[in-house]
Amino acid sequence: MLIVLPPSETKAFGGDGGPLDLESLSFSPLNQVREDIARDLAALPPQAALAVLGLSEKLLPEAEANTQLFRSPTLPAYRRYAGVLYDALEPESLSKQALEQVAIGSALFGVVGAGNLIPHYRLSGGTKLPRRAGGPVPTMKARWGKLITEELSRVADKELLIDLRSGTYQQLGKVAGALTVRVESLRPDGSRKVISHFNKHYKGLLARRLLTAGGAPASSIDDVAQAAVAEGFDVEKQTGAKANELVVIVKTPS
Repeated sequence: MLIVLPPSETKAFGGDGGPLDLESLSFSPLNQVREDIARDLAALPPQAALAVLGLSEKLLPEAEANTQLFRSPTLPAYRRYAGVLYDALEPESLSKQALEQVAIGSALFGVVGAGNLIPHYRLSGGTKLPRRAGGPVPTMKARWGKLITEELSRVADKELLIDLRSGTYQQLGKVAGALTVRVESLRPDGSRKVISHFNKHYKGLLARRLLTAGGAPASSIDDVAQAAVAEGFDVEKQTGAKANELVVIVKTPS
């Protein structure tokens, strides 16, 4: 089992690890694109970066941090990323074995292992990042091409890949056959609605349940459904030639 989480815009600053070492990261075939993106991002003047990254002036320190990508200290990815999903996951309380079953998608690194050492940065999956050499400005999807898909597909061929990335990051590297999860709220009138922001919270809870359940790792949609039910959710399984999705249903108080 490998659970692929989304990144977060909220990240911890600082770190106690040495500078970024691309060769130490998991999924090494991604390294050339990682380096190209990182060098283009680091070369972007902070004021220009505000417009490119869609940031306000008060977030100038985020843009300035990008210029130090190859010099700033690093943290394990599970400590670098913060926010709703990671609060629910509580990764620092997970065992080393559990963390080895977690990867994190991103625009900058494509996908990394939870324990990989990465610096603070700011870059989203929807950004169009200019190249240092000039020319057309590519999307992140164009930069990554099929590389992320190829790397994660190798995993999915051997074990269950649970893709909890948001739509933007799934688009950077879709994986046929991966199990995806959609979170819906059940209203008092019986209607249902897809949850947007707080779906991250529920996905974090589900991931934690899977990682702390004990026994053999989940290997099927049925195993994941059982974990979701144990967490207190109702579920629906949608499977078929073009579908492998678990719908997690959260009851909304009246």
